[in-house]
Amino acid sequence: MQGRSSGIGYGLKYQARCISDVKADTDHTSFITGTLSLREENEVHLIRLSSDGTELVCEGLFSHPNEIWDISSCPFDQRIFSTVYSTGESYGASIWQIPELYGELNSPQLERITTLDGGVGKIKSIIWWPSGRHDKLISIDEQNISLWSLDLSKKAAQVQSKESAGLVAQSGGAWDPHDMNAVAVTCESSIQFWDLRTMKKTNSIEHAHVRNVDYNPKKTHILMTAEDESGIRIWDLRKPKVPIQELPGHTHWTWTVRCNPEYDGLILSSGTDSTVNLWLSSAPSNYESITESPVESPSKRIDPLLHSYSDYEDSIYGLTWSSREPWIFASLSYDGRVVVESVKPFLSRK
Repeated sequence: MQGRSSGIGYGLKYQARCISDVKADTDHTSFITGTLSLREENEVHLIRLSSDGTELVCEGLFSHPNEIWDISSCPFDQRIFSTVYSTGESYGASIWQIPELYGELNSPQLERITTLDGGVGKIKSIIWWPSGRHDKLISIDEQNISLWSLDLSKKAAQVQSKESAGLVAQSGGAWDPHDMNAVAVTCESSIQFWDLRTMKKTNSIEHAHVRNVDYNPKKTHILMTAEDESGIRIWDLRKPKVPIQELPGHTHWTWTVRCNPEYDGLILSSGTDSTVNLWLSSAPSNYESITESPVESPSKRIDPLLHSYSDYEDSIYGLTWSSREPWIFASLSYDGRVVVESVKPFLSRK
């Protein structure tokens, strides 16, 4: 099912690649995003969906010294977030705090709480524990996975443990929401699974060109992968040799995959074909216990593609569900356009 966007748009001044749901803001549907300009002063935008759901409002606009390649909001404090940035020659990462008086025309500067510079390599992503208060952070650089202890009161972060993944270039990963000691890391030719207690690799799935991974928050042992040309694969990590379901993905590279935080089996993907796809997974071996589907008459639906949002003009690298309103998602295309959509038309009527 194809369709032009009926979503709510918001334009950034420069190109951009990353957007994050502000999970700790339980009063508003909020997102944070940052720009990727080589020559201009980069910006962090805090945006909120209006109470009537008709527009996206900028609640804070802050300068950021470098190109932002990764942004992630703290799951327990809505004013805190992390960025991974490029200085042109190297990558760095910092934890920031938004000043209390945001919303003004002349917003005060972001406060840099701490920099993650404990002798690590070229950092590619920062991962927070998925929900609730947790004093640990994970940084993934090209060669290492590092576990940090974060002390916000002292404005400090220290490497608690670090381990090299070998000679395989790493690009990102995901923290298992069912196990705070387990993390999946994407590499050039595999997905590696690590135990943070021992900092040892416990397993791997050998697949080339995995761009992105996401755990199913409603089911243990279930992982989704976005792969360049192969589309989306769904894995049961107890049987990791073959996927339990494959979805066709996109007409060009499939870049990002996101599992819905509330509706089991509902998946978003985005790609370099300038589309966002909404899927319904029906892998039989991992959803035996499901009692109701988020979509009407799933047994009659052969095509897992529920809808394709195609009203974009550039590659879509940023994608996130809202945890506060799980029928809403935000996408970010490389030209700096944020679009917020509702998938309510595809949910079953209660």
